[in-house]
Amino acid sequence: MNDTEIVFEDLFRKVAFHDDEKAFKVLFIEFYPSLCVFAMRFIDQEEVARDIVQDVFFNVWKRRKSMFISSSFRNFLITSVRNQCVDYLRRKKLEHQFLEKSKITNIQTSPEEIYTLKELEDAIHKVLSKLPDNVREVFEMNRFKGKTYSAIAEEMDVSIKTIESYMSKALKALRAELSDYLPILFLFL
Repeated sequence: MNDTEIVFEDLFRKVAFHDDEKAFKVLFIEFYPSLCVFAMRFIDQEEVARDIVQDVFFNVWKRRKSMFISSSFRNFLITSVRNQCVDYLRRKKLEHQFLEKSKITNIQTSPEEIYTLKELEDAIHKVLSKLPDNVREVFEMNRFKGKTYSAIAEEMDVSIKTIESYMSKALKALRAELSDYLPILFLFL
């Protein structure tokens, strides 16, 4: 690590261990502009890119006590922004597919249906955010990124049985929390 990275790591420790808002502000001011430029590589709407970066910083503050960062803080932020951009693009793609499917089947999409879909999406993300990081990561890698259990196991350096266990926990939590949304989930299947 160079001297600058050491300074950032020290600032993050102050945030995580001492709830130091000034240290958090320094980190925000230092990284926010460049992360917005980075997000614009994925998202062509500046306002959306800025919102994504702000959400990443909000989550860092909210989860500061329970976060485990295995790489540098800078790399963690870059990866988080990239993942949020990919999630945003994936949601947009699903919305587009739903609207296209609605046109094909002549289903009239009412504002209530669109609201229900947004509500479902928010509920899914809420459930996923409650899961332990490793369980959530395995679920997202399998269901959102299309990776196989064996590829995930190899990447995370754990057994396939562990991956199966994590997926089982994630699916059980989703079934329990999203039972009210089952009819709309079947629409997508």
